[in-house]
Amino acid sequence: MKKLFLATAIAGVLGFSNLNAQTKDVAMTGSKVGIGAEFAFPTGNSSDNYDFGYGGSLQFQTPIANKLNFTATAGYLNFKGKDIALVGNTTLKVADYGAVPLKVGARYFLAENFYAGGELGVAIGTSSGSETAFIYTPHIGIEFPVADKSTIDLSARYEAWSGNSKAPSRFVGLRLAYNFGL
Repeated sequence: MKKLFLATAIAGVLGFSNLNAQTKDVAMTGSKVGIGAEFAFPTGNSSDNYDFGYGGSLQFQTPIANKLNFTATAGYLNFKGKDIALVGNTTLKVADYGAVPLKVGARYFLAENFYAGGELGVAIGTSSGSETAFIYTPHIGIEFPVADKSTIDLSARYEAWSGNSKAPSRFVGLRLAYNFGL
């Protein structure tokens, strides 16, 4: 009886692993819409005026070739202004800065669930007197399948904005998102 149970268990494990090997990874296939939380940490001169940024984003992605997805992202980021010490005991409060980033790009899956990519776009300032900035951003990330067509997406990026003197010009961004398969 023990030998029959052991043989059945081994056959079941081998059969299940063979079935898993034949199915495509949900992270690399199919169109998805993701909703995510965004966190930004200013670098260089931007860190002189801003502590951090936070916001949210929506991202659409769809396969355009084997392991290659097109992405389109829209969101909102708010950067928290710092208190800057001036001469004497006076301080200057840098105003918070808000923007709506709109980006398109691609992500390439280097290995199962791991990807690298880049996006280009614009950041439309929502603060009074702000301008529109050009965005470029390389990124890396990982998608974990959690359901038939859904994934958890965690990515890190270096983002640069140019053309807007009031906006933070460079930051490291983190995004945690839930992607719904379409």
